[in-house]
Amino acid sequence: MAAVTELGYVGLQVKNLEAWETFAGAVLGLEVARDAEPGRRWLRMDYWHHRIALYAGDHDELCYIGLRVAGPDEFQEIQRQLSDAGVACRAGSREEALSRHVLELVRLEDPEGNPVEVFHGPEIQLGRPFYPGRPMHGRFKTGSGGLGHVMLRARDLAAAYRFYRRLGMRGGIEYRLDTGKRTIEPVFMHCNEREHSVAFGLGDPRYRISHLMVEADNFDDVWLTYELVLKHELEVVLPPGRHANDRMFSFYVRNPSGWLLEYGWGGAPAAAQSEYYTEDIYGHLKNIGGPRSSDDKS
Repeated sequence: MAAVTELGYVGLQVKNLEAWETFAGAVLGLEVARDAEPGRRWLRMDYWHHRIALYAGDHDELCYIGLRVAGPDEFQEIQRQLSDAGVACRAGSREEALSRHVLELVRLEDPEGNPVEVFHGPEIQLGRPFYPGRPMHGRFKTGSGGLGHVMLRARDLAAAYRFYRRLGMRGGIEYRLDTGKRTIEPVFMHCNEREHSVAFGLGDPRYRISHLMVEADNFDDVWLTYELVLKHELEVVLPPGRHANDRMFSFYVRNPSGWLLEYGWGGAPAAAQSEYYTEDIYGHLKNIGGPRSSDDKS
């Protein structure tokens, strides 16, 4: 069975491109690269051409997530698997692949309608070292673990689980969170050593994406970034703390699009067997299920 190997890239439509450039470069430390096409920016984290694409638009929304497979054989096989399972997908054109800086891609949607791309062959620029947007103590942790992770909107968690299982991911419920009104059971899926690459079951229903996590390889960069967030008077939604499921020390900030960016360090590898938690280790308001609004924003 062919399986995806990492969350390779994310595409975002943003209303305020200038605010995102400042947020990404001066606050997070990502490298911001301009494009010949007006209204498009590339955000780099490593030797990849980009990990995040920004497109200027009239509203803020997730354009796509890109899930990688190892090569052309696996790319053909996963298309057969999807077809056999009755999942509609469309081969990306050469122009679309060139715009993503990959060799080939196929486009589909998960049961919630979140746009997903499966691809192989990203452009790697070994002659162009990553140059952070502001000084960093270390670098971003990517490698075989990919860009980081995303939490997506999903009202039918069972359907979302089945969809990502068809892509070769594993996982399940990792928290049971009592908000006082109901119990929330978010689902986390992994495809490599990173504890999860895709998750769903928490978030603001106005957005397809609840949050995007990027991980630094040096603890000091988390605190440096946290201080920059405070200096720029950005909203901290969850203060620093440590998750129980992936052991990530992190905080959550509201980005210029309104949803959340998690900046973390120290994530543990995916567990071999399932287990669940009812609260975080410390910080993060202790329990990632609350207190918060009736929208269960995370």
